[in-house]
Amino acid sequence: MKKVLFLIVAIATAAFAGEGDSMIKAYSVVAAGMGLGLAALGGAIGMGHTAAATIAGTARNPGLGGKLMTTMFIALAMIEAQVIYALVIALIALYANPFL
Repeated sequence: MKKVLFLIVAIATAAFAGEGDSMIKAYSVVAAGMGLGLAALGGAIGMGHTAAATIAGTARNPGLGGKLMTTMFIALAMIEAQVIYALVIALIALYANPFL
């Protein structure tokens, strides 16, 4: 954990070395990267829980396997949509930055 924190601080120091507009761009890059990473982490955890619950439900009642699978795929699509929304926000922060 200490190595990761040190790496983040080292990268942030290099990114924030500029002035003015370059500072805003540097903050945008760091924020986009961290935001997208957190969104992907949350999506992966949610997908794992969804799959585990579907497998457990199918194991309890094999007759409902088809309905559970359909519901699982819909839930996975919704979870993935949230990660894609985070990607869109990150790309807006990087390329169409409203703060410049």
